[in-house]
Amino acid sequence: MNPIKVGLLATIVVAGIVLAVVWALAVRREDPRQRTAGTAAGFAIGFVTNFLDTLGIGSFAPTTAALRLFRLVPDELIPGTLNAGLAVGSILESLVFVTTVAVAPRLLVSMVLAAAVGAWFGAGIVVRLPRRAIQIGMGVALLIAGSVFAAHNLKLLPGGGEAMDLSGWQLPFAVAASLVLGALMTIGVGLYAPTMILLALMGMHPLAAFPIMMGACALLMPVAGVRFVRSRWLAWGPALGLSLGAFAGVPLAAFVVKSLPLEWLRWLVVAVVVYAALTMLWAARAAVSRPPAA
Repeated sequence: MNPIKVGLLATIVVAGIVLAVVWALAVRREDPRQRTAGTAAGFAIGFVTNFLDTLGIGSFAPTTAALRLFRLVPDELIPGTLNAGLAVGSILESLVFVTTVAVAPRLLVSMVLAAAVGAWFGAGIVVRLPRRAIQIGMGVALLIAGSVFAAHNLKLLPGGGEAMDLSGWQLPFAVAASLVLGALMTIGVGLYAPTMILLALMGMHPLAAFPIMMGACALLMPVAGVRFVRSRWLAWGPALGLSLGAFAGVPLAAFVVKSLPLEWLRWLVVAVVVYAALTMLWAARAAVSRPPAA
């Protein structure tokens, strides 16, 4: 394997270890009942959404919808729970796709590092946002995700070309876009669909997006996760469950199932995601209309 890719994977693994250490040190100071409350439900959700993530559907939107549907996590803690809890799944996926898809190492590494930088600054902003701002941001993000899933099923998105690399102005543009997408990940805007669309518009092969988007998430999510964990801006039990679910969902999708007729799954995700988006935005609206306490 290319030594640049080896270095990238080593960096991703180290980032994951750092997140695990920071998490272990921080959670010791929490109430023991809060450390594992919701872990079982988080595991079930993490198993399903990491499975779907490995197949290319993405995990942020369906996980957000599930967490909110079952009222497992307060709205303001969902971004941190997603970034810390789903990091393990992204790391496992990157080990599969970065080693098997022959995308250009220069493009891969530059977009992955840019996304991680964006996530570091984005997480620092999100932990300071009020609850209503997070509700509005995530509600809009979910509506965008649902629209993208629907457009994909209706064949309205670009199919891509055959390229496995970018050159000229396209390379710095893609890197800059990855920086922005990394920052948006920290408030719940999934990176998969925008990355696939961006690269397809530039004429890249659809398969080329997989190691880039999975490698980017595998690095940026531990990076952002460290900031969320240090700020205690997550739900410990559900995040732990999401992490554990990845160890079952990712290998099942990558090595056993490998592919599914995804169209009906996307329509199901659209329905759930739109429901979650509307309830999130309604909660934000209710917070404004509610009279202040006397």
